Amino acid sequence: MNSAPAPTSSGRLLLWLRNALILGALAAAAFWGIAQLLTPPVEVPRSTVTLATAKLADIQSTAQSVDADFAKAWTQQGLAPVAKADDLTLMRRLSLALTGSIPSLQELRTLESIKGGADVPQWWLSQLLADRRTSDYLAERLARVYVGIENGPFLMYRRRRLVDWLSDSIQQNRPYDQIARSLIDSRGVWTTNPEVNFVTVTRQDNKGPDEVKLAAKVSRAFLGVRIDCVQCHDGKLGSTWKQTDFHQLAAFFGQADFALNGLRDDPKRTYKVRYLGQTEEEKVSAQVPWKPELLPAKGTPRAKLATWVTAKENKAFSRAMVNRMWALLFNRPLVSPVDEVPLEGPFPPGLELLAADFTAHGYDLQRLIRVITSTQVFQMSSQSADASHPVTTAAENAWAAFPVTRLRPEQMAGSVIQAASLSTIDAETHVLFRIKRSIDVANFVKRYGDSGEDTFEDAGGTIPQRLLLMNGNMISDNTGNNPLVNASTRIGMLAPDNATAVEAAYLSIFTRRPTPAESAHFTTLLATAKSRNSRSNAMSDLYWTLMNATEFSWNH
Repeated sequence: MNSAPAPTSSGRLLLWLRNALILGALAAAAFWGIAQLLTPPVEVPRSTVTLATAKLADIQSTAQSVDADFAKAWTQQGLAPVAKADDLTLMRRLSLALTGSIPSLQELRTLESIKGGADVPQWWLSQLLADRRTSDYLAERLARVYVGIENGPFLMYRRRRLVDWLSDSIQQNRPYDQIARSLIDSRGVWTTNPEVNFVTVTRQDNKGPDEVKLAAKVSRAFLGVRIDCVQCHDGKLGSTWKQTDFHQLAAFFGQADFALNGLRDDPKRTYKVRYLGQTEEEKVSAQVPWKPELLPAKGTPRAKLATWVTAKENKAFSRAMVNRMWALLFNRPLVSPVDEVPLEGPFPPGLELLAADFTAHGYDLQRLIRVITSTQVFQMSSQSADASHPVTTAAENAWAAFPVTRLRPEQMAGSVIQAASLSTIDAETHVLFRIKRSIDVANFVKRYGDSGEDTFEDAGGTIPQRLLLMNGNMISDNTGNNPLVNASTRIGMLAPDNATAVEAAYLSIFTRRPTPAESAHFTTLLATAKSRNSRSNAMSDLYWTLMNATEFSWNH
């Protein structure tokens, strides 16, 4: 194999000049970015950062009603809620819940540009709801509920198409009942009609869709009921569900079939099952397990089911989404497990009020998010102001303090990558960087342990997970000495002083400023680094230390 000819002296000079120009341009861009982020921001008029007064007042009124419901429960239990969290903490919570990542230093500096008196959480929420990162992230979370995380049958299933369709629907704030009906009663080809993938993912070899899996998905995802527990036998331990209840629900998908023109309904198809204790299969008629009066008399079975599921009088539909959205925002549902909400109660504080408001406002997902995040419950601190009286487990369980929960794997990965970049990683970021981010997040989640369909049940951290954070490539690659990519090196090279460098690191990683003791400690350590290289290495060590701290890996 012939090797490439060695470059001439003039060629080496040109190569050196080219690299110098590239590094100079990058350094100048980095310096300008740092300078902008470290300079006191220009204030933005309040009128540009608030919702219309009437709309905001209506949202706050509903939120206050929810808070009053919780306050009654706290009084009965002899609990007192903790104080409100600061704006930076609320900004971090919202970003983690809606984008799967902490906010960037660039975004934090933008927050500081708002004049005092503005409703910062609502302003930040407006930015996030208009950001494609939010719809993409929520679409992935919902897709896990609807179709799981498996690839499914390749020839008839396109998960990516479904996620993109969900993201478009969320971005457009399409009413949730319309989204649900489209998924349940979809037709056509899975590539051009992405909602069809809700059904095609269950395709059985040489058969039609799996009616049993679809019935389980509908009951859990859209109704918050685990009726699939009686798939093989009648309910036990006081359960009123019968095996017939589940299979009559599954029968609504009995006519669904695949043809050359995609998913369709074939009236000739029937659903049969062999019940426990029987020797022969029998034909099962489609019937709903409660409120049969809401089932339309006309239409295909799936169309009738879709109408029944999303009927305003079918409160289970609204409760299920309220409980799931609450779980996405708090990392913990109001009712646990998230897909097992009782039909007849008792219900926790806030659930019925939120469900009624969700229904009354046309299943508006963005409004639901705004109402929940406007509550005192969401905006409370996770810590007591009095260190001698820390938050108790009873207070946290009663929502008298914001619950402290572990970040999910994709939140951990997204936060590490964002903390390593001073600017925001969003749709405006170069496509190659976004592709790399997606690959890095997927690889990390696979190794860290995928949480699957978002059960929101904290199984506890493991030793391999901690070792992956300490020794894995995710953190080491994003904290290493690399002036072209990593924020730690850029801060170390370009921050005007050590105190500013420490503050920038804390804001980028913890979304807060260091305490005086923390600032003094790390400023002293940085002061011992005399050369540029040793200073960059010291900043890398600081970044690595903060990213491996417990505070970084928890939502609080």
